[in-house]
Amino acid sequence: MRCIQQSLFAPTPSTQSTIAEPKGVVYTKRWVVDLLLDIAGYKPECDLASALAVEPAAGDGAFLGPMIERLVESCARRNKPISDCAGSLLAYELDEESAASARSLAVNILRGRGADPIVADTLSRGWIRTADYLLEATSFNADFVIGNPPYIRLEDIPEGTASVYRQAYTTMRGRADLYVAFFEAALHQLRDGGACAFICADRWMRNQYGGDLRELVTGAFAVDVVIEMHDADAFHEEVDAYPAITVIRRQRQQSTVVASARRGVENTPPRALAGMVLATASGETPALPHGLSAALVHTWFTGTDPWPCHSPEQLALLRKLEDRFPRLELSAKVGIGVATGNDRVFITKDPELVEPSRLLKLGLAADILDGAMKWSGHYLVDPWNGDGLVRLEDFPRLRAYFEKHQEALKKRHTATNNVRGWYKTIDRVTHDLTNTPKLYIADIKNVLDPVLDSGMTYPHHNLYFVQSDEWDLEVLGGLLMSAIGQFFVESYGLRMRGGYLRFQAQYLRRIRVPDFRAVSKPLANDLVQAFRARDRQLANRAALEAYGIDRCEMEAALGH
Repeated sequence: MRCIQQSLFAPTPSTQSTIAEPKGVVYTKRWVVDLLLDIAGYKPECDLASALAVEPAAGDGAFLGPMIERLVESCARRNKPISDCAGSLLAYELDEESAASARSLAVNILRGRGADPIVADTLSRGWIRTADYLLEATSFNADFVIGNPPYIRLEDIPEGTASVYRQAYTTMRGRADLYVAFFEAALHQLRDGGACAFICADRWMRNQYGGDLRELVTGAFAVDVVIEMHDADAFHEEVDAYPAITVIRRQRQQSTVVASARRGVENTPPRALAGMVLATASGETPALPHGLSAALVHTWFTGTDPWPCHSPEQLALLRKLEDRFPRLELSAKVGIGVATGNDRVFITKDPELVEPSRLLKLGLAADILDGAMKWSGHYLVDPWNGDGLVRLEDFPRLRAYFEKHQEALKKRHTATNNVRGWYKTIDRVTHDLTNTPKLYIADIKNVLDPVLDSGMTYPHHNLYFVQSDEWDLEVLGGLLMSAIGQFFVESYGLRMRGGYLRFQAQYLRRIRVPDFRAVSKPLANDLVQAFRARDRQLANRAALEAYGIDRCEMEAALGH
């Protein structure tokens, strides 16, 4: 274990309370710590001496200090000696210097509240361990696991260490961050009714690598509170991540409080903020201060489904639309274009390069930038027919071209797995799609901007397509380009750095749409006109009527 600790973090400084990548340490402000402790139920009014609270990444004590203060006060209220609390706290820290600082902090708090020096020293040494929480968490149970786990990408961890963590924590899949393992470890530790209360990056709630963790949570635990804190003054330094407070308990799922904390909320005492959140959980509607919004959600998500918790208003409208309207995938096919594995070989603008039948007009994201399909003259060098891969001996020019580039083509992963099909593209081409009218959506853009291809091109892998035998595609395009279409993508998807949305088929399929037969002819005409003219205001007005949504409700949900 010592080898793992040293290879993982030394000589990196303390990872306590960091919500940034390991460029440095970012400390949580005291008001956030107190808010989190109150919401979790770690309050001096409770018998904290009889519970075990764990801080999994203690650093020099930003969370641990207030927890000790509350433990001492709890004992004083019950006339219990603090010496009875040897088994009430446990904090982990990998860095010995930071652990020593945390022990010193513990001693100072205890002695400042009248504890005997020997008792204070004994408790601090027993409470704070220089060890790896992830390697010890499975050996005991706890009532509270509280703190801010380190936000470190797996690729920044030595391969051997990452392998150990992956074997121990099965929810760490793909490019998961280390905090995913901290969540899993904490959840498995909890006794019945116990709480895991973290402030942490919230990407796992929506992105793909968090799917297994979401399934673990919704399968055996209850999401009690989620407070989005993207714009709150929560840290002593600026951070790149998007943080949220989450309180998850080992109990049956009931209602969930979804809240949003913004700039200015720190001016309200944490105890008052916590009281408002807990009152909302009880079904009350307390007056909320500037910077805080909150709502009670009666049904939570299931399985691996993303948790779109940007704001209470957004989630409330999303659940309303999800309950009333079917998914787009029930009336349309949503897919992505062809991935080749080597675009330099498979894409050309030369119409004489190979046999004409082996060239397929290819639609690119650049072809739809202006809101209309303007084919740029690119072709896919097509190795497929209706039966599968073509026989190269039947196409001499194609064979000569592929053999000229066979070294590069055979190096691709898809070719090493299929030696005989070394000239195949990663994805098989479905030729009927070329002549089929479809909507194209670029994979990365700041707005949902569907464009009609009337049946001229085959999509490249930087384009998603929507094809339907039921919808008039221009009517559907008008709905998708409206603020409601944008709302769905912003709810389900993630924004990349720079503010761009990443459009993915999994999000597009989940967009809710009215029954195509329920859209009146006047509304359909307005949507077609809006789509053709790229008139988003007209599209918005028509879509709001089609969905039965009030404009103010839409603006509150979008935040603009």
